[in-house]
Amino acid sequence: MRILMGLIILTLAVGVAGCSKKGLRDLRNPSDGPDEFLILPSKPLTMPVELRALPVPTPGGTNITDVKPNADAVAALGGRPELLDQTAVPAADGALVASASRYGVPVNTRAELAEADASFRKRAARSGRIRLFPVDRYAQAYRKQSIQPFDETQRWRASGRETPTSPPTRR
Repeated sequence: MRILMGLIILTLAVGVAGCSKKGLRDLRNPSDGPDEFLILPSKPLTMPVELRALPVPTPGGTNITDVKPNADAVAALGGRPELLDQTAVPAADGALVASASRYGVPVNTRAELAEADASFRKRAARSGRIRLFPVDRYAQAYRKQSIQPFDETQRWRASGRETPTSPPTRR
């Protein structure tokens, strides 16, 4: 009898321990510690070919060895990093920007969306604070806003529209 009770307790303990993994989709910050992704290694110091070609030092300005991860990523993908600091729209994208902004462009779009999302998540969190088992808070909060790919494919096909690409079949 003791062996059976011990096996039951051991099985329950292992089962409960397996439920503890929350994964990367947990919306809450797990710690107050530093963000290790903010630490960037600096480029190695090199001796320039011509010392007279160096820029004049500016206190608080940029340095040749400063890391520019966005520019490095654009260059690695075959883009032109010098266009990153440009605020004007390139001529090739003029028609796209004009079409996208035909109804006007609000100035504070990012701040407005961040505020709306924070209040939405706060309202969604009120209804489900106590759970017996861990749940995916991200999927729970945005459940009503997610697109069901198979239902959308069937809806478009039923309306007579072409669907050249379709999501993979369910497994």
